[in-house]
Amino acid sequence: MSKKPLILITNDDGITAPGIRALIAIMKTIGEVVVVAPDSPQSGMGHAITINSTLHIEKVAIDDGKQEEYSCSGTPADCIKLGIKQILKRRPDLCVSGINHGSNSSINVIYSGTMSAAIEAGIEGIPAIGFSLCDYNWSANFEHCKSYVKTIAENVLEHGLDHGTVLNVNFPNLEKKAIKGIKICRQAKANWEEEFDKRQSPSGRDYFWLTGKFVNLDHGEDTDEWALANSYVSVVPIQFDLTAHHSIQNLNTWNFNEE
Repeated sequence: MSKKPLILITNDDGITAPGIRALIAIMKTIGEVVVVAPDSPQSGMGHAITINSTLHIEKVAIDDGKQEEYSCSGTPADCIKLGIKQILKRRPDLCVSGINHGSNSSINVIYSGTMSAAIEAGIEGIPAIGFSLCDYNWSANFEHCKSYVKTIAENVLEHGLDHGTVLNVNFPNLEKKAIKGIKICRQAKANWEEEFDKRQSPSGRDYFWLTGKFVNLDHGEDTDEWALANSYVSVVPIQFDLTAHHSIQNLNTWNFNEE
């Protein structure tokens, strides 16, 4: 009898967040689970790692306490590094990150701690998926995500992923009966129109709050934003090779000789 797949779980909302608790419950029906997640929220940390201070991990028991769990003082990427290099007894068969409270579609993937954790696992050659629900509420309902999470994870375990690729999965904030299915998509071209709200403390010191609105610049019907707006679960294969291959030929025509 073959052993169960080993699944490493993390997130960026913190180890007690409802999203990761839902993800743990789903993954326990598939394989052996080990959780290494931040001890506090790390949203928007991107691919930050801890290099100028020490890292701490603590074994914890949450919910039924039947799975192996560790709370980490570092970032989501730190959690993956420590999980693989220090905690796990063997190489994981799958890494899943999330379920994030809020969207990680389109350009949001750049800033996301959830997706950076999945990418870190991908860099190590481990099949990885980041899951996000387009609902920022702490008490968000993840029930309609569960069957899709399980289906996608089982497919990745069965088929693997192309080298250098991880999956970015986003769920619309809808009841399950309203979801039309899964769409394989490309990342929509979009950005944030940002402003800084400048204020002043009672002591007279200036401080700033980042504000802004998300602007979708892409009208294609093959994007993650279109899928989510039209009641589909979006699945985008993303790569961590950031080379702009299409620019190499053009750059080779430039004159870089010193005068």
